[in-house]
Formats: sequence, C-alpha cells, structure tokens
Amino acid sequence: MALPPVTTGMAVTFGLVFAALALFVSEKLPPDVTAIGVLVALAVLEPLTQVSPVEALSGFGSAATLTVLAMYILSEGVQRTGIVERLGLFLGRITGGEERRVLAATVSTTGLSAGFVNNTPVVAVFIPMVTDLAEQAGISRSRLLMPLSFAAMLGGKLTLVGTASNLIASDLAVELLDRGPIGMFEFTPLGVVVLAVGIAYLLTVGRYLVPERVAADTDLTEAYELEDHLSLVTVREDSPFVGQSVHEVQETIDGEEDIRADLLRIEREGEGVIAATTDRIVEAGDALVIRSTLRDLNRLVERYTLRQFPREVVTEEDLLGERGQLVEAVVLPDSALVGTRIGESILTRRLDTTVLAVKREGGLLREDLRERRLRAGDTLLLQTTPAAARYLTDTDDLALLREPKRPVDFDELEPEPLSPRTPVALGTLVGVILLAALDLLPIVIAALAGVFVMLATDCLSTRQAYDAVSWNVIFLLAGILPLGMALQRTGGAALVASLFAEVSVYVPTLALLGLVFLVSGLVAALITPVAMTVLMVPVAVDTASQVGADGFAFLLAVLFAGGAAFATPIGYQTNLMVYGPGGYRFTDFTRVGLPLQLVLAVVVTLGIAVIYGV
Repeated sequence: MALPPVTTGMAVTFGLVFAALALFVSEKLPPDVTAIGVLVALAVLEPLTQVSPVEALSGFGSAATLTVLAMYILSEGVQRTGIVERLGLFLGRITGGEERRVLAATVSTTGLSAGFVNNTPVVAVFIPMVTDLAEQAGISRSRLLMPLSFAAMLGGKLTLVGTASNLIASDLAVELLDRGPIGMFEFTPLGVVVLAVGIAYLLTVGRYLVPERVAADTDLTEAYELEDHLSLVTVREDSPFVGQSVHEVQETIDGEEDIRADLLRIEREGEGVIAATTDRIVEAGDALVIRSTLRDLNRLVERYTLRQFPREVVTEEDLLGERGQLVEAVVLPDSALVGTRIGESILTRRLDTTVLAVKREGGLLREDLRERRLRAGDTLLLQTTPAAARYLTDTDDLALLREPKRPVDFDELEPEPLSPRTPVALGTLVGVILLAALDLLPIVIAALAGVFVMLATDCLSTRQAYDAVSWNVIFLLAGILPLGMALQRTGGAALVASLFAEVSVYVPTLALLGLVFLVSGLVAALITPVAMTVLMVPVAVDTASQVGADGFAFLLAVLFAGGAAFATPIGYQTNLMVYGPGGYRFTDFTRVGLPLQLVLAVVVTLGIAVIYGV
C-alpha cells in the first residue's frame, strides 16, 4: 500500500503538531496558551495549512465548546446543592472502616457521579472526604486517591456529557462520518462494561499495586521531610531581637542577603502563637520556631545571638500554637492561585498563612518558597488559622484536606442542610439529559437552556456561573480544534492513517482497532484527552476507510481511549489533583495504570465488535 506524498502544507501542519506536542509535554507554556498559539499560526500560514482566519476562530463557536461550557455551569449548580457532600457522609457511615468496603464505595460512587457531573469538581469534593475515610479506617490515603481519580475517568464514558472529549468526538462524527451527533446514551452499554471492569480491577489487582506512600499516622513534618528545615532556638538577653516585634524580627531577617529564614512560631511560658498572626514584642527567653536550611540557621544564630537546640525535633504540634492549624491543600486546575508567586499570593498577604512546603510532581520544595510560582496539582502544607482555613474551604482555589489529629466521627457528624433549590438544580440537569437523549433538542441547546434555568431560578448567580467554567479548557478546545481541520485538509491525517493501514496487512482489523485504542490512550496520557481526540479521531476514521472498516467503530476506540489516560499523572487533571496528596511517584501511575489500560484495550475492542460491529 503506497503512502501519499508529503506536501509542504502537510509538513508545516506536522511541524505545528509536533511543536504543540512538545509544549504540552514539557509544560513550558500552559496548554491553553499553546492552543492559542497554534490557532494563530494556522491562520497566519493559511496558504499552507488551508485554514482561514475565520475557520481558525470557529472553535469558539463550535457546539462542543459551548456544550462543555454549559456543562461546567450545570455541574456547579448541582454541586452547590450540597448533595455530593451528603453522599460522602453517607459513604462514611456505611463503610464501617473496612478498607475493601471503603475502596468499593469510593470508586463506585465516583464512577457513577462522573457520568453526569463534571469529574473535576467531583474529585475536588471527594478528596477531603476520602482522606477522612482513610483516617477513620486507619489506612493510607494513598490506597484510595489514585483509584478515586481512575474511577472518575472511567465514569466519564458512561454518557455523552461525561467529559469534554466525548463532545468533541460527537462533533467530529458529524463532520467526518456523514451522520448525526452521537446520542446521549449511545455508547452507555460499553461504558457500563468498561466501568465495571475498571472497578473490578481496582478492587483486585489494582488494590495490590497501589502503593502506600503516606502512612496513616505520619506526622506532617515527617511526611514533608521538614526535619532538617525546622529548628527551635531561644532568644538570649543580649540578642538584637529583644524589644522588636515579631514583624520587625522577620523584616530584619529578610534584610539579610545571605540568609533565607522564616519565623513560624513564638512561645513564652508554655503559650505559643503563630508568628503571622501576632505582633508580640520579643523578650529574652522566648522560644522561636524557625524554618531555614541548617547553613542559614547557623548564620542567624551567630549573627543575632540566639541559642540553638540541636537535638530538639520540631513536630507538627510545635507549629500549631494558639488557635493554629496545620493543613494540606491541593491547588485546583482552575485556581486563581495558579501562576502566582507564593510570597505575593493571598495566602501570605491577606490570610496570615505560611506555606511550609510544596509537593510537586513527586518531589518536595522547601527552600526559597516565596519566589516559587504555584501550579495546578501542587499540594501545600499550610500553617494557618481556623478563620483562614474556613475561607479557603469556601473558595474554588484549593481543596483542603482535613487538618490532622482531629478524627471525624461520621455517625455523629450532621450534614449541612440541602439548598432549598436542590430539586430545581437536579431537575434541570435531568431535564437537559432527557431532552438530549430523546432528540427533542440538540445537546448544546438543551445544555444552554439548562444554564438559563439555573440562573433564572437563582440556583447560581451570574458570577458563580462564570467562575464555574474552566476557561483554560475552553480556550484549549477552541484553539486545538482547527489543528484537526488542518490535518484533514493537508492530508496529514490520511498519511498517518496509511501507516496504520500498513499494519493491517499483518494483523486482523480487530487487532488494528485495539492498536488505535492503545496509541490514543498513550497520547492522551501525555497531552490530555481533549487534544488527543482532536488529533486522533481524523486519523482513526481515515484508517477505517482505508481498511474497509466501520469509521464509527474506530472513532469509539479513540473516544474510550480518552478515558484511559492512566499511565501518567499529567495526562488528566484528576490524576494531577491526587498526585501530591497521595504522595505518589510518577512511576506509580504507570505501574497501576498501564495494566488497566492493556485490560481495557481488550475489553473495548471486543465490546465495540460485539455491540457496534467493525
């Protein structure tokens, strides 16, 4: 089978594809910024890419983009009813602290919820609940958080509105297959099988592969390896610090060019207070908890006449002080904190909160934190106050894990009352699904109608609706969709399809379908399912055409591969959200996720053949 010749336009388009892939994987730029750059390049290079400026902008008005936007708002309306939190409390009461039951309840509930409500807020709400369940059961939260993310990904393939990549695939089906959009429950039979197999894997094989990275009773200073970065010193009578306020002491330390240190706590006569919350005057004999490297501490002790306790180990109790709390928090994907320097963030400037350490991509950051820019998925160890913790809990910037050493009794804990608009919010979501499922309205119109009802009935304020949208995903969608158009028009998709078709000489069509699933899943694990779907659906459909197979079957393989980005923590945002809290390493996702991906390659391939035909 001869391969089509490579044209200049094809070469330029592939160049843009590889440049985008490199930026997605390296994270030199945020994915949405990369997508906008691709959009601009496609329009500027129109004679070669065959994408006009108007077509380059068409992604902003596509049905997929608008439906995703609307579903974010609908999901927020349901979440604000409090029903998801009640579900977590119910799970806490019925599991009884037995690990297998806790795991089964977690993955089953999350998977089913993710089929109808956007899985990112579902995981954000469930992270602290799962942490509480793990604490109550006396098991490592690492054993539950990765399965939580995987179940959310699997559940996203239950319905058309489960994930953004499903909606993109539906739009592409109309464009490439000369058929109507995919129905609301058209692939649900296979989705149910995939979810069932995935849950069975997580409860059996996966249960033994998921590592215990964070012990159930680990002191947080140990978990973040702060032993060599926290020290206890006392103020001598002749120290320059005597007579200065706590604020002035920190300013004095900050004025030293060769010392990087933070005053965290001051204790006098057994009473300790968090340094960020007081302006107490320092006296001789005061004990200070200092965060610094040993080198900087030695300089500080010598220069300011302090006395160090070299054998004193600073624990999390030493960091609490009066009315203090030590909590962990995950930076959510759409957080306003993303990209801000820690020293300039609302945490430091307004909330009397100190970031003690950051878990990022399997590593720990403990030095020069003020200059570090926050990223989505960062897990922060915070020294804060109850008021600040309550404020952070109410924002959409951080998902707070509950503070340690304060056990939760789920049998005695009373849930917050449901919103009086709960029936309206749930009824609206059900109505949207039914309108689309019965083909009474296109999904995009039904979803936008649902948004109107939510806003008109005060289930959400306008501001809450705008804040609910993951604008980075919207811009990623709008920017990357024209790239798929360029691949089709320049013949790039046909060229890659020809390479797949060459394989068909040696393997049956069913095996080729499985190969498309595997390749698509691995690509999704590197560049996100949204971008993968845009690039791989045209290739899959062209491949089917060249080997005489059903194009819809090959499109479904790509669609389901979008929910199988298990092999890395960077491909899917829910993986990124549990990466830090679970204390995982990058390879943990490969060890647990790759076997599941191989199992699903067989299940999805055979399922498509049996249910839809190839």
